[in-house]
Amino acid sequence: MRGRAADRARYDRATAHLDAPLAIVDVAAFDANADDLVRRAGGKPIRVASKSVRCRALLERVLSRDGFAGIMSFTLAESLWLARSGFGDVLLAYPSADRAAFAELAADPKLAAAVTVMVDDPAQLRLIDEARDGGREEVRVCLELDTSLKLLGGRVRVGARRSPLHEPAQVAALARAIGRRPGFRLVGVMAYEGHVAGVGDAVEGHPAKSRAVRMMQATARKELAARRAATIRAVRAAAPGLEFVNGGGTGSVQHTAAEAAVTEIAAGSGLYVPRLFDNYTSFDGRPAALFAQPVVRRPGPGVVTVLGGGYPASGVAGADRSPVPYLPDGLRYDPQEGAGEVQTPLLGPPADDLRIGDKVWFRHAKAGELCERFDKLYLVEGERVTGSVPTYRGEGHTFL
Repeated sequence: MRGRAADRARYDRATAHLDAPLAIVDVAAFDANADDLVRRAGGKPIRVASKSVRCRALLERVLSRDGFAGIMSFTLAESLWLARSGFGDVLLAYPSADRAAFAELAADPKLAAAVTVMVDDPAQLRLIDEARDGGREEVRVCLELDTSLKLLGGRVRVGARRSPLHEPAQVAALARAIGRRPGFRLVGVMAYEGHVAGVGDAVEGHPAKSRAVRMMQATARKELAARRAATIRAVRAAAPGLEFVNGGGTGSVQHTAAEAAVTEIAAGSGLYVPRLFDNYTSFDGRPAALFAQPVVRRPGPGVVTVLGGGYPASGVAGADRSPVPYLPDGLRYDPQEGAGEVQTPLLGPPADDLRIGDKVWFRHAKAGELCERFDKLYLVEGERVTGSVPTYRGEGHTFL
């Protein structure tokens, strides 16, 4: 047996004593993916995006490896929890309006030293000041540069709608305003190029679209590299003590790492390698996170029904946001039903070889969102489950 068939046999044997639904992490694949991220980063440290992992034990595992340093979190409450858990460098990647959490941050020297918050608007600074509730700790802040590519005089925009700070002068102006405001210290700049790092450039069956994506990304990388460098020069003139410049993402690690202005790379999805990362020419990872659903019905020839499985990923609703039946190879959704809330019919020749109680293995469309469905991840090494680790949900936390 080779490839998928061998993996299916391993996973089935490893979890034979466990009932599905369940989720696993293939430890060898996880570690190999971590090594590949480090290789592509070319010596620059990788800050792990926690939203793509959502498991404290696996965050600890990857941060124990050379080449990784710090966490990029997704909510302020999560940031404080991670800092209390011993993570000493947590960058919150999104602005927050959590007044209670800001009051905790401003009142605790340990938390204030460990957590950096994101801002891109003076109103966010005012909100933090109003939330301090007597806390006097200096709040570490990071500015976010909008990375979107604007064409035809701004009439065409490619990229996510994130920060309003698009031009170097805008970022530098806010940097100067922070320097004049007591209680805050500017320590970093972040620029996440999602239209490069998070969009596949080799979509199977769509060669023209793939060529267009590659052309767009090449243009976007060139434009952003020049604008990011100019931005950092302007910000450093206002804040000479800048500690880090963060950029990148799983799909653009090596390109962003080549920019002299960038000091660290952000990545997380590349550890699990969900299905949305199958369509890239820049890297080839190994699927490390999977979930299994049990066969509970055999409605007829060429059809089986598994329990549940309707775990859509965030983003624009579409077929690419659904999990994909992965093992055994050759199963597909019924186009009239798709992935269901409580049951999912699957079609294809392999269905005739599946028995009631057998497992069908799926890959989620995105990385960490899988962990919102399961309270633990079973760790598979070779043909054995060697342990289990709680997800955020398993530790009682649903931050978003």
